[in-house]
Amino acid sequence: MKAPVLSILGYTFFSFNAVFADVTTTINASSNNGVWEGWGTSLAWWAAAFGDRDDLADIVFSLGQVSFNGATLPGLGMNIVRYNAGASSSNSVNGESISKSPKIIQSRLIDGFWIDWTSDDPASSSWKWSVDAKQRAMLQKAKSRGADIFELFSNSPMWWMLNNHNPSGSDSGSADNLQTWNHQQFAVYLANIAKYAKDNWGITFNSVEPFNEPSANWWNGKTGTQEGCHFNVATQQAILPLLRSELNNRGLSSTIVSASDENSYDSAVSTWKGLSSTAKDTVGLINVHGYQYGKGDRSGLYQQAKSSGKKLWNSEYGEADATGQELISNVLLDFRWLHPTAWVYWQIIDGGGWGLITGDNDARSLSGPTQKYFVLAQLTRHIRPGMRILDAGSDYAIAAYDADAKKLVVVAVNWGSAQYLNFDLSKFSTPGQDGATIQRWSTQIGSGEKYATYKDTSLSGSKFWSHFEKNQVQTFEIPGVVI
Repeated sequence: MKAPVLSILGYTFFSFNAVFADVTTTINASSNNGVWEGWGTSLAWWAAAFGDRDDLADIVFSLGQVSFNGATLPGLGMNIVRYNAGASSSNSVNGESISKSPKIIQSRLIDGFWIDWTSDDPASSSWKWSVDAKQRAMLQKAKSRGADIFELFSNSPMWWMLNNHNPSGSDSGSADNLQTWNHQQFAVYLANIAKYAKDNWGITFNSVEPFNEPSANWWNGKTGTQEGCHFNVATQQAILPLLRSELNNRGLSSTIVSASDENSYDSAVSTWKGLSSTAKDTVGLINVHGYQYGKGDRSGLYQQAKSSGKKLWNSEYGEADATGQELISNVLLDFRWLHPTAWVYWQIIDGGGWGLITGDNDARSLSGPTQKYFVLAQLTRHIRPGMRILDAGSDYAIAAYDADAKKLVVVAVNWGSAQYLNFDLSKFSTPGQDGATIQRWSTQIGSGEKYATYKDTSLSGSKFWSHFEKNQVQTFEIPGVVI
């Protein structure tokens, strides 16, 4: 996984010559890669296990200093929440019941609200709105702490809508599992949840995503460990207008339809090109997952979104590298080439390096934060909603500008041996005041410093610099900057 990342970041390594001389990047003040919407997380599966915990809500959705397991953590300040509409229930309907994969992980089955097909009236006994209490609790906790963008997404339709009644996928993994006569019902399910949430939970979903990695062939009812469902492109383009219509019928015309949350950048390009113009017209937001890591046509997907007039999110990213190296590598690539306006981490709590906090959603056990947590804090606490994303001039830096505060934020990483990195602000009409103090924050990839802060850097004319150790991430906030 690391090899392709290093090859793409080869420019950065190449620029460190044999004597490791200083390198300089010039921030392009006239550039505009979009207005940042925010950072986020999906609530399934971690919140379905730990959704009643206020300390976790504070850690994820506030900017405060939070006590957790004997440590004090800087809150990540996430403002985007993806809520998962479940596909499972334990009831029987006319002798039929859910079928489960023999390899299913129990914490990855999420209770759904429409428990039988006898009525589509959300006030009827066919709907059970009391389930999934912890995920809904965390949804409310996130809102009360400032989260302001909410997306409803589905991993699979309800089990009884499926050919084999198995919410982990079809028996082959590569065939559509949603029964053709339930296309409309699937749209009704999601639209009813969005309407009920607005009327009863005080949550207005900004967008609804009916698919999750729909082109993948691993949604297999015989081997799957979670909920998932394959949808070929023709089925996607049939469902998208139905969902748009059902949302409109409930007075939710301002709720965006997003699609298609493909696993990779290349799959996202292929799926988008394959959709009909009618289906594309219903979509307001292109979602993609970042599991192609250092590979894939990020730029091509960005061009597709730009030419179609659609917003673009990296709506799910995760990996097993607890050091934070892969995370910062891929965020840099996304900001350089994909130009998303939002970025979402998959699992706040998980084992095997996947979680920002190590834990077990089945055993309901929690340990401590990984180093990756602090690497992500270098980004989420400083690049804030409403900022303008700028071209930082290199593959090792990200820049964002806050016009109201006249503040420039720069996040950079040094992959080579220890050296000074220089930042040139000469392209700004006012690069700040000569001699002004620049506060910086530092995290060492792997181990070492964890979001330490310093006030030992200052602006010299239109430039500033800082010494970087190998694999060190630093964030700078430069005051008094005017584009």
